[in-house]
Amino acid sequence: MRFSQTHHMPYTDIDEAGLGWPISNSRFDGQRAIEMYQAYMKAKTYAEECGFDAIGCNEHHMSPFGMMPNPNLIASALTQMTTTAEIQLSGAIVPLSNPIRIAEEYAMVDVMSGGRLMAGFMRGIPHEYVAYNIDPNDSWSRMREAVSLILKAWTEPEPFGWEGEHYQFRAVSIWPKPVQFPHPPILMSGGSPTSAKFAAEHRAVMGILRVLNFDQARELMSIYTEQARADGWEPGPDRFMVGVPTAVANTFEEARDALYSGTQYFFDVLQGGINRAQQLVVQETRYSGGERQVRPANKDQVMKQTPVEQRIENGQVLCGTPEMVVNQIKRMHQELNHGHMNLIVKVGNMPDEFVLDSMTLLKDQVFPHVKNLSPEAVGMVGRTAAE
Repeated sequence: MRFSQTHHMPYTDIDEAGLGWPISNSRFDGQRAIEMYQAYMKAKTYAEECGFDAIGCNEHHMSPFGMMPNPNLIASALTQMTTTAEIQLSGAIVPLSNPIRIAEEYAMVDVMSGGRLMAGFMRGIPHEYVAYNIDPNDSWSRMREAVSLILKAWTEPEPFGWEGEHYQFRAVSIWPKPVQFPHPPILMSGGSPTSAKFAAEHRAVMGILRVLNFDQARELMSIYTEQARADGWEPGPDRFMVGVPTAVANTFEEARDALYSGTQYFFDVLQGGINRAQQLVVQETRYSGGERQVRPANKDQVMKQTPVEQRIENGQVLCGTPEMVVNQIKRMHQELNHGHMNLIVKVGNMPDEFVLDSMTLLKDQVFPHVKNLSPEAVGMVGRTAAE
């Protein structure tokens, strides 16, 4: 079992964000932001010392939800602050950016880290398209074309031209190329049937970032597996990543209270106008493509109103003493047979000290009992050219 750490790097010095979007930055305090970045980078680099296999970075815009509009900047800093942990870019929102730029910057991170990049290709959540004035109706066509272009830029040894629906380049030949061969392992979201199939088509690790229950997770994993078999290959546990908010403390009450208050802040403040903006995009565009949704549209409100104890039972979170969390991980693994867990270590405005203490308990009292959960494994795509 591999474990990655995700920390969204939120701005937490506000009490409310309102229902509008984008979120006003009139209350942004530069000095406090400096202090937050320092604390957050400390937590990210501490992940390696705690035995996390990977450190996650992701992209969000125009909101205190996360101060990482360009995750590649954080990833590049981590290449010089860590030595062994994988840099999990989970990741750039591909349809919003120049795909050649993504190919180049990801290649830089891979080389600078000595071949430690996991390359996340994300379509993004609906409201991000408003931030960059990209038509949400084109999200899937842009995604498919951009991913194809990035992969060709990484693997084609000679300059080539590209004349697509959304992107046109007279000649492409990127420097540097990734050090992993033929390219870094890929991570994609699997939160919808279309996303799960798309991930399988690219033999990517599929991330289920918000589990509502085990049945929902198994359905998405089944869709991925069916597509993989149709393409002639058999996915192993290493192709599935489950993401869960995590709180570990010496007593259940301390962990529960930290997770509960952090969750309330997350939904009441950090999500703020994001939910409203997302609903408008989904209702007024073809972002969802009209497909049946495995996750309900009101999933955030469902989670917010669900007691912590029930969220533990549903497999939505890890919460409690180290012994309790070990048992929760083992149960989740028994239910899903996945090979990766992405632990979201700071939820909302969880105190930074609590986050570090929680990570220390994971290192000392949780990971030693669950790292050996490995029924079978299929090799990752990426390998260094030296190998």
